[in-house]
Amino acid sequence: MSDPGDEVDELPAGGSSTRPAADPRPGVPGVPGASGGDAEGVRSAAGRPGGAGGSVVATEVAASASRLQRLAADRAGRRARRRQRRARRMTALTALAAAVTVLPLVSILLFLVVRGLAALGPTLAPTGSAVTPAAGTAAGFGGAVAGSLVLLAIACGLGLPVGLGAGLWLAERRGRRRAALVRYLADVLLGVPSIVFGIVAWQLLVRPVGHFSAWAGGVALAAMIVPLVARTADDVLAQVPTALTEAALALGYPRWRTALGVVLRAALPGVVTGALVAVARVAGETAPLLFTAFGNQFWSVHPGRPIAALPLRIYTSALSGSPAQRAQGYAGALVLVAGVAVFGLVARRATRDRLTPATRLGAGPLTRPPDERHGGVPLA
Repeated sequence: MSDPGDEVDELPAGGSSTRPAADPRPGVPGVPGASGGDAEGVRSAAGRPGGAGGSVVATEVAASASRLQRLAADRAGRRARRRQRRARRMTALTALAAAVTVLPLVSILLFLVVRGLAALGPTLAPTGSAVTPAAGTAAGFGGAVAGSLVLLAIACGLGLPVGLGAGLWLAERRGRRRAALVRYLADVLLGVPSIVFGIVAWQLLVRPVGHFSAWAGGVALAAMIVPLVARTADDVLAQVPTALTEAALALGYPRWRTALGVVLRAALPGVVTGALVAVARVAGETAPLLFTAFGNQFWSVHPGRPIAALPLRIYTSALSGSPAQRAQGYAGALVLVAGVAVFGLVARRATRDRLTPATRLGAGPLTRPPDERHGGVPLA
């Protein structure tokens, strides 16, 4: 019987053998010198989950995963604590900024209430009999309150329509060169000091006629109102949806009626707010009135004569050395601040509902039934 190692396989006709070569190891294929028992032990240790090698690897993997989880949790906790500290610091800073913003107003109000409330009753009495009050007595500033109302009425009557018309023109001509030039000039006028308006009004309205008047003061204040109302109206009207304008034009509205009845109605809360802010700003102006209205110790509401005003009376009372006059100045300042606060409250109420019926879907002038007398075009 021949040795198995000496056996030679017969080659097929193609010259190559199709049988695999004999493995040199009786045990593990490809590992010389490994016995069958060793190979079986390696396979059982590596293949069985409960084996020694598998248990060690699983333990190391679990430990590594646990360490990674702890590191990730610690890192996330540190980040969260840093974010909380930053949030607390920013909250404290914003609260401090709010307190710094409110503190001057509260201090002024408390100061005026303490100093001016006691003198508020007697100083409201009108004075119309003497130019100079008796020594140590206050002349009263009831005439100044009336004069301020007259000046504001003239300023609003002249400035608000012009400013509103300019804002509508700017909104309709948005993107054009002339509109950009007018917008730039309005911004420049917003930064001009108020005393410049007073000097120009004195040169144009006071000097030619030879005397001061409420008309000159009202025109100076109106010139300050115009750019503020124009820019506010321009910004507010630009936010009106274009679909409203297009729908009105498609229904046959003329351009001017679309601007007044649709676009302006939709932006009315913002326009009212801008007008109230402008009036509140000029209500406390003193410099323009020094060159135009000049002031009056008598009770006078005639627009062609010099007229008293609260800012002027506060100014003259502050320059006076009499304690009664200074108390009168404090009372006048309290009345002036209260009036500005009332204007602010009215503005907030006007803007409480920012969407008017004209801007809501299915409401407003465009949904009213057509009028047969006007060719079937809905009326605003």
